[in-house]
This record gives sequence, C-alpha cells and structure tokens, in this order.
Amino acid sequence: MMGVLLIMGIVFLVLTIERILFLHRGQIRSTAFIGGIKNILAKRRIVEALTVCEETPGPVAAVVKAALMHAADDAETMRFHVREAAIVELPVLERRLGSIAAIAQVAPLVGLLGTILGMISTFLAFEKGGDYATSGALSHGLWQALLCAGASLMLAIPAHLAHHFLAGRVRAIVRDVEWSGNEIMRYLLTEYRGATVLDGAQGGSGAGGTAAP
Repeated sequence: MMGVLLIMGIVFLVLTIERILFLHRGQIRSTAFIGGIKNILAKRRIVEALTVCEETPGPVAAVVKAALMHAADDAETMRFHVREAAIVELPVLERRLGSIAAIAQVAPLVGLLGTILGMISTFLAFEKGGDYATSGALSHGLWQALLCAGASLMLAIPAHLAHHFLAGRVRAIVRDVEWSGNEIMRYLLTEYRGATVLDGAQGGSGAGGTAAP
C-alpha cells in the first residue's frame, strides 16, 4: 500500500504543478485588458484589437476575440458566439481537477486498507506465536498499519487543500470571463456602434456640403 500511495503522490504532484502553471498563464488582469481593447477600438483599429486578443493567452482573450469577430452582427448573434467561446474555454480550466479530488478522497481509503493489512499481520503473529509471541513480531504489523495511515493522511490533506485552491482560481477566472464578455458586448453595442454611426453621419454631411456648390 505504501507503493500505491507513493504513485498517487507523484501523480498528485505532477497534476498540481501543471494546473498551477496553466491557470497562472490563463489569468490576466481583465480590467486592464478590456481597457486596452477599448482604447484600440476607439481609434477604429479592430484588426489590431483582434491581433492583441490572439497574442494574449487565456479564456478572457478568447471570449473578447469572439465578440470582436461579430462586432457588426446583432446583439443576439454576438451573444451566441461569446457564449460558445466561453463553453469551449471553461471546461479546459477544470481539466484534471477531478483527478486531484479523487486522489484526496481515495488516499485515506488506501491508508485504511494498509492499516487493516497491518493489523492482519499482527494477529497472524499472535496466532503463530501462541503464548510466546515476541514483541518484535507484533510491533512489525502495528508499525505497518500506523505508517500507512499516516502516509495516507499526509497525501490526502495537501490534495484537499490543492483542490480547494485550484477550484478558487478557476472560479476567479470564470468571473473574469463573464465580466469581460458582458463588458465588451456592452461597449460594442453602444459606444462603438454609436461612434461609428456618428462618424458616418459626419462624413456624409461633409461630402454633401462639398458637393452642394
């Protein structure tokens, strides 16, 4: 059972490090990112805004890119594509969290099994030794039982804490994605389109004024 716990511990360590690095890379300062995109769009450089989204990792940039790709569509179409991008990105954030949670839950059971096997060896020593069972034969089984129990708890406790920490990071990124999607859609449907219409009206009036003489 100690070999099983060792393998589970190695798997847990690899998964946790990979998730920490992945979530750290995917979490950006959404407020500053959206502010920068708005500044670019204010200059009517939507291609540059799309390039910034492509060069920025994480689900926030993917959702904003989906909105920019459909900036000229109606509100319902834009909302559909933003939700579609979020549906694609969000499951990637939760990947392997279930495995970490499973290790946290199974480790105590493996330790319990090791404890039971250690106690079985202890009682076998009783049976074989009869009235003259040595303390060394008895303590060997007890030592195995306590070692498995302690090792399983030393694995389960950090695994529970890591799962809780990583789930919190995922929830924070999900909130950023939701806010960023709503904010960029609001900007595109109101300020961006309003400024575009205003620019077109000014351009049309300027052309008409020039053509009149």
